Amino acid sequence: MLWNWHTIDACFLARSWQITSQGAFAGTCIGVVLLVMTLEGLRRAAVEWERVLATRAQKAIAVTVDNKTRVPSSDSGTSGNKMLQSEDIASPELVVIRPTVWQALVRSGLHCSQFAVAYLVMLMAMYYNGYIIICIFSGAFLGFFVFSGFQPIQVKAQAASTSNATVCCG
Repeated sequence: MLWNWHTIDACFLARSWQITSQGAFAGTCIGVVLLVMTLEGLRRAAVEWERVLATRAQKAIAVTVDNKTRVPSSDSGTSGNKMLQSEDIASPELVVIRPTVWQALVRSGLHCSQFAVAYLVMLMAMYYNGYIIICIFSGAFLGFFVFSGFQPIQVKAQAASTSNATVCCG
């Protein structure tokens, strides 16, 4: 295929998707922008789902650790619980949690949806139509702006004295 700027009589993905008017081409361009924005939305949904799973796991671990920190008192004179010392509990920094079947199905569905939409976007780009490629880039820009542009950015706080150090001298 060759790079082109054809608007009328262009054909995309199937014979039935042949552009017969400028309005149909404008609709195709708007559809491509929305398709790429959908891809960005699916990516964000997958990240948010992972965040939900991590939050649920952290809450479950916190409850488990809290229950393990309270043990029956060995003193006969006091009733109730005593707190274990921090060295009595092994607190790993990384805990691996396996998702349930339903959680894995949602993760897989989001991944498959991303894959399918990305494949369709790639097929649209393979027509080498300049307008369609511009619409793909515009959709990626708008999609990221809408779905991820305002995500908080995490930075590591540093002391002012170390921020001016050279790379080699640390």
